[in-house]
Amino acid sequence: MSKPGYREVSDSMGRLEVPSDALYAAQTQRALNNFPMSSLTMPPRFIQATAMIKRAAAEVNAELGLIKPDIAAAITAAADEIIAGKHSEQFPVDLFQTGSGTSTNMNLNEVLATLANRHVEGVSPNDHVNMGQSSNDVIPTAIHLSAAIALEEQLLPALNHLALSIESKGIELDGICKTGRTHLMDAMPIRLDQELSGWATQIHKGVERIESSLPRLHQLAQGGTAVGTGINTPLDFPQRIADKLSHYTGLPLTPSSSLFESLSCQDTAVELSGQLKVIAVSIMKISNDLRWMNSGPLAGLAEIELPPLQPGSSIMPGKVNPVIPEATAMIAAQVIGNDTTITVAGQSGNFQLNTMLPVIAYNLLQSIELLTSAAQQLADKAIKGFKIREENLQHPLIRNPILVTTLAPIIGYLKAAEIAKMAYEKGRPLIDIAVEETQLSRHELASLLNPINSTLGGIQK
Repeated sequence: MSKPGYREVSDSMGRLEVPSDALYAAQTQRALNNFPMSSLTMPPRFIQATAMIKRAAAEVNAELGLIKPDIAAAITAAADEIIAGKHSEQFPVDLFQTGSGTSTNMNLNEVLATLANRHVEGVSPNDHVNMGQSSNDVIPTAIHLSAAIALEEQLLPALNHLALSIESKGIELDGICKTGRTHLMDAMPIRLDQELSGWATQIHKGVERIESSLPRLHQLAQGGTAVGTGINTPLDFPQRIADKLSHYTGLPLTPSSSLFESLSCQDTAVELSGQLKVIAVSIMKISNDLRWMNSGPLAGLAEIELPPLQPGSSIMPGKVNPVIPEATAMIAAQVIGNDTTITVAGQSGNFQLNTMLPVIAYNLLQSIELLTSAAQQLADKAIKGFKIREENLQHPLIRNPILVTTLAPIIGYLKAAEIAKMAYEKGRPLIDIAVEETQLSRHELASLLNPINSTLGGIQK
């Protein structure tokens, strides 16, 4: 007899107890008993993508006459509940489980079977819900499908929003000149719209990198079953599944060009993670530039003032910190770390199966989610609202001895360096020294040393 609050269930290995209100059954409970590893579980988006695969398989199996229409309809209805985000508490299997993700696949199978049996009797998690499938092709398919949906719905729109926000701010700041910096040292002037155009281009190229990976991400492993041969699956099953999933999502999904490749390795996930890492590096660079430009407000560069969002210290009243760039820089660090995990996991493609699929899925989806948040917050709470402190831009700009660079093609590098050194050591305006040390008129020098003219490129005349 089961103890209060539990019921007895069985599988091929015997009988055990599960909570009375659990929609899952024996194999899920075995996973809970075997893997008390962490508090981490598979992401909701991954669970929903797996439910889409189960829905598609039920429809295809019914169309092929392999399962009865009423059973297929019951599985489809159950899958729709999971896709809608219901019953999320019924997927408690730990992330760190069997490397194929079999426990998660069976967790879905059991929950869907329980829900389907509310509509029609006799639905089996293995014989009906999992018909024509293996964990070995379901989980790789769910990795590609969940990532593709997340990119389409979340990250790509967020990155385009960030790029547009940077470009709009650049238009607003067009013509405002500042001291450029290389090696953190004063360099030739640059306009703020030029500086921001570099940021925007980084983000646009990040979008291009992701888009270049999509054709491979849109190829699905479904239909390979155990080792890629498609055992126990109709020959047209892969195409039919891809067509169903394309219909659900609007994405151009296709069967993998090699089911053996799609089961035995996770190269596409590693590739995509690498592209996400590049975007993380871009966001880290932009965040750090903002922090430097905002530094001060008295003892730093103080070129800009980021929107004040919260008190910056529990002990220093009036202190305000660049919290959004700091948060987004930490996200970038996490994504870079996730890429290392995915890279190591990608090397675990032993013979016909990668055996670190759950951790690849988790880290890939987390990176997409985090970068989505970073792009949105950076755009809306940092880029959009920062103000220029023009006095702090102009004061060092007009005193910058590096402006002598525009004279070098006319008077020679060594003479220009001599003039720059004299102006710096004597604390005198560069133009005054140049008038004394060259044959050029003050009018000519004023044009040559005009900071804004130097941002136009070419040889100044």
